[in-house]
Amino acid sequence: MEQHLLSTTRSRALWHALAAAIAWLAIATTPAAANPSEPLSLDAAVRSALAHSRGLQASNAAAAGARDMAVAAAQRPDPVLRLSLDNLPVNGPDRFSTTRDFMTMRSVALMQTLPNADKRRARGERFEREADAALSERAQRATLLQTEVAQAWLERRMQEQRLLLLQSQITEARVLVQTTEAALRGGRGSTADALSAREALAQLEQGLIGAQAERANARLTLSRFTGGPPDQPLADPPPWQRSTATIVQMALLPDLAVLQAREAVARAEAEVARQELNLDWSAEVMFSQRGSQFSNMVSIGISVPLQWDKPQRQQRELAARLARVNELEAEREEKTRERALQVQRWQQDWRAGRDRLAYLDAQRQPLATQRVDAALAAYRGGREGLGAVLQARRDSLNLALERLALERDTAGLWAQLEYLLPDTTTGVKP
Repeated sequence: MEQHLLSTTRSRALWHALAAAIAWLAIATTPAAANPSEPLSLDAAVRSALAHSRGLQASNAAAAGARDMAVAAAQRPDPVLRLSLDNLPVNGPDRFSTTRDFMTMRSVALMQTLPNADKRRARGERFEREADAALSERAQRATLLQTEVAQAWLERRMQEQRLLLLQSQITEARVLVQTTEAALRGGRGSTADALSAREALAQLEQGLIGAQAERANARLTLSRFTGGPPDQPLADPPPWQRSTATIVQMALLPDLAVLQAREAVARAEAEVARQELNLDWSAEVMFSQRGSQFSNMVSIGISVPLQWDKPQRQQRELAARLARVNELEAEREEKTRERALQVQRWQQDWRAGRDRLAYLDAQRQPLATQRVDAALAAYRGGREGLGAVLQARRDSLNLALERLALERDTAGLWAQLEYLLPDTTTGVKP
């Protein structure tokens, strides 16, 4: 029976280690970007980040170490070899003689502690649960990494769109400056209009400097995750207007799975404490050699620990372990409720963001365009000054920037929902 238990433990450990190695290879062999000059999609950025993550490899190592400890903990303790010289005379005519006194013996003893199979199984099971917890933490790391990379990709795209928008506004502002200066030289314009046009151009160029710095930072952030060049172009965005994470099983969320795995570890530790209530017997065999004129002897002994204060020691430890289980269980239930509310809020805010974008495109954007056109027509007809045109353009630019920020926030909520679970195609899901 014991041989069967040991064989089963070794087989399970080997199988889990093999599964962890296959999962690591699935990540390590996942290609990053096929070519740095090719556009980097959001999905490719996530896969590249998973392939470059050393944190995931650390979790693999922790799981493998726990599996090895599970095998070691399920074994019997090592036997103890004892060599001794017993009953050596220290005075009288036979002092320091190892052969003349009949009580002097040279002894060799072998002692073995014999914990029962249930106790050894509980000790091994505890480290098995530690390995499961390490794999759960690995899945949580992968999920957080996916979300961070997606947010970095979306942030870089928004900054690049913002830069293009400012550059187009600067182009129009330069044309307006040339127009007002030409009108001033021809005696048709005013100095105030020319200065206002130059001031508007200077404001846009100043904003462009900040936009270029923010784009550079966004590129460096994404490059840090993917390992690719910072200036690698981006592909088209994913279809963030629809989400596949409308229904989420909360028990599958990696952070909740980590809490559940830690709870399982605590339960395994409580089982170890419960098994410690059972005594570990030790058996000893000793061979004693005496002088040639005396008989050699063999001694056999059994040792049993005396748990004389069990209510204050072993039972207290078991109670503490069970209290830890209750603590983790309550924490997991509370966290589950919080996460359910958080996911529901994300879903609600994501839908509201889509509706706000649709309303902005259908209602506010056409009005802003019409206002700019009307101000330009009035300025060309001499009915309005240049200030109305500049104000209309500033409002239109602010609306465009507002739309970029709203789209970025809505796409970020989509990424939070889309990457609630690890990517099953990269071997990181437990």
